[in-house]
Order: sequence, then C-alpha cells, then structure tokens
Amino acid sequence: MSEAFNADRLTRLCDFLRQSPTPWHATQAMTERLEKAGFQRLEETANWQLTSGQRYYVTRNDSSIIAFQLPSGTLKTLRMLGAHTDSPGLRLKPNATQYSAGWLQLGVQVYGGVLLAPWFDRDLGLAGRVHVRHFDGRMESVLLNVERPIAMVPSLAIHMDRDVNAGRAINPQTQMAPVLLQSDSAKFSGLLATWLEEQHGMRDVDVVDFELGFYDVQPPSLVGVRQELVASARLDNLLSCFIGLEALLESDGSQGALLVANDHEEVGSASACGAQGPFLGDVLKRINVQVGGGSEESLIQLIQSSIMISCDNAHGLHPNFRDKHDERHGPVINGGPVIKVNANQRYATNSVTGALFRDVCREADVPVQSFVTRADMGCGSTIGPITATEVGVPTLDIGVPQWAMHSIRETAGTRDVEYLTRALKVFLNRPALY
Repeated sequence: MSEAFNADRLTRLCDFLRQSPTPWHATQAMTERLEKAGFQRLEETANWQLTSGQRYYVTRNDSSIIAFQLPSGTLKTLRMLGAHTDSPGLRLKPNATQYSAGWLQLGVQVYGGVLLAPWFDRDLGLAGRVHVRHFDGRMESVLLNVERPIAMVPSLAIHMDRDVNAGRAINPQTQMAPVLLQSDSAKFSGLLATWLEEQHGMRDVDVVDFELGFYDVQPPSLVGVRQELVASARLDNLLSCFIGLEALLESDGSQGALLVANDHEEVGSASACGAQGPFLGDVLKRINVQVGGGSEESLIQLIQSSIMISCDNAHGLHPNFRDKHDERHGPVINGGPVIKVNANQRYATNSVTGALFRDVCREADVPVQSFVTRADMGCGSTIGPITATEVGVPTLDIGVPQWAMHSIRETAGTRDVEYLTRALKVFLNRPALY
C-alpha cells in the first residue's frame, strides 16, 4: 500500500472537529467549505433551476445537509455517500437553572447512547443554537459556542464511595448536572445574555428558545509515538462527514455524486431531517424533475441505478478487550476501511454491494476489512438500513475502525482517514459502478 499519512488532511480534520461542537456547527462548517469550492446554495422553499455540470447543496433544520454534483451529460446514476452530524452528549433541559450546595448547576438530558463515566472531571464548554426576539419583534436564530471551560461534572471522592471501581450505576438525573458558578441566585438567562452579547453583539434581546449542549473543550490531537492515532470528541460520526466531504470536493466531477449528512441518527433518525424522514427522497425527486426523466418511472430507474455507501465508524479491535470481537472479524486500527455485515439487516450490506466496495478498494490500492458482531452480542445500526428502506437505493455499510465509541473522547487511526478518502474518491470517479 502507498503512503497513507496525509498531514494536510489531518490538519483539516482537526480544524473541522474543533469547529463542530454541535450538528448545527458541523453543517455550517461543511457549507463554508462547499461554497468556497463553488457549490451553490439551494433553498427548499424556492423553485430550483438545476443545470447539468453544476454543484449544489441544501440544508434542513440547519443540522442536516445534502450536497450534490451533476454530470455534464445525462444523469443516469448517482454515487451517494451517507453520514450523520450528531453525536451522543448532554443537552440542556428547557428550564435548566438549578442550585445545590451554593452552586449554580444546569439540568441536562441525555442525548443518544452516551458513555457517561468519561464525562466526569472534564473541562466543558457549551454550544448550540439560540432563538432570540429583537426589540422590533423580529425573530432570529444564531449559533452559540462558548469555547472556554465554563462547567464541570465533578467526581465523588473515592473515600466516600469505596466500591466505585467495582462498578456502579450512574444516575443522569441526580449525578450529571454540571456546576457553573458559585452562587445560589445567579440565573442561566443572565449568562446566556452575556454570551450572546460577546459573540453576536446582541443587547436587549429576548431568548425565546434554545437547543444547547455541553462538550469537552480539549482540542483534537494526534497521539502515539508515530502519531498513529487521532483523538477527539465526536469522531462518531463527524469523521465520516469529513471524509465524505473531502472525497466529494476532490472528485473529478465526471459522475453524478451526492453526500447526505443527517441529524438525529443517534436517537433513531425519526425526524424531518433524519434518515427516516423525507429529506433525501425530496431532493432526489427534485433532481429527477430538473435533470432526470421527470417521471415516477425515471425516478425509480435513477434510484435503482445508484449506490449508497453509508459511512459510520466501526468498532476497532481493542487491545485490552480482544474477547469482545469475533476472532475472525476484529478490524484493526489503521488496517483500512471496514465493511460491516449483519445477517439481520442491522447493516445494509449484501454480497453485491460488499463486492463492489472490495473492488473499489482494490482499485484505490487500499486495504479492506470486515466486521461482524459476536453471535452472542447485540448489534448497533446506522443510517444505511434506514436509507435503504425509505429510498430503496442499494446500500452498503462501511466505516473506519475506532475505539471508545460514544465516549466524550474517541480514538481512530490517522492512516485510515486517508485510506477511506482514497476509496471514496475512486467510488465517485469510476466510469461504471460494477
């Protein structure tokens, strides 16, 4: 295999991860790169005028995004890449202010399948979107990112919990509220007003609503004697969003290609902007009307002539927990992208789509691995089966291996970033899918 450590790409990855503490920030960061590359913004509420050979993007809920490029000739097929913008975490409750032992705390609700223990004793920032009303009655939605450490969830001393290392349950209602300020009277609304003024110059606005969550402010880093690893929050699944975007931007534009990054995968995808919602289907219908055959018949033909690669990280073989993997299906870090297979359709891969990806990796000079859960363990899922069910497009599930999935800080291989990007570029550029 050719050299796979790409320092420039890893720098861009770390910048993207740092800029993307929430799905809304991730979508904004992606739109900025797309616009710099010449992609034109579309609005769902406007009439679309699509032109062959051009590139476009559209967002929904400001947290999901679809970017696509049209070939200069007739659109007969789309090479699709799928990922998701959300990650498990701690989100604020609407009436978040609470006090205990002379401290201002904020009540949280758990978003997704969070690994709670690593959240203790971390420097936490706060980010999300806020809706405000100006003095003239105008409503505005703005992004907020308090990047400095303003909160922490302190551990209980081992002297007061002698059995803690033997394992104990963590109660998110009573034990996970971060502390922000030593006060029994300060209001979160006052802090929020201060941050809005600092970041947006807003004064005398009413906060109408918000969606905010805590995150670890420790920046991404390259770890290991030879920098074999990248460690960061939200690698699941911003790493796939980044790799898919890199591949799309570096593709030659000869083929019809589409990248979709949905919100709400970690909570089941059942939303208007999630993979179970109509977002992708709506865009495909409009593309077909504009530059396809325009009929329901031609839409079905387009979808069945296309392929979706669902990109979501895989469970890498853990050196301290080797027994958690099937001994023949333990993907190694920096061993190349992983084809994820499940007979019960928790992953959408079948032998046809799996064979296609193996051939793509061969052409890209990239190693490829397989993952199957142990027969005595349950299996997670991705947007792959959901997209296949909702849209009907032939689909496979792949991803790069990682450790500590759903932790506040996750780990993946630096060479795998380059491996998967290369493979996806070949997929987007191939004159023929099969």
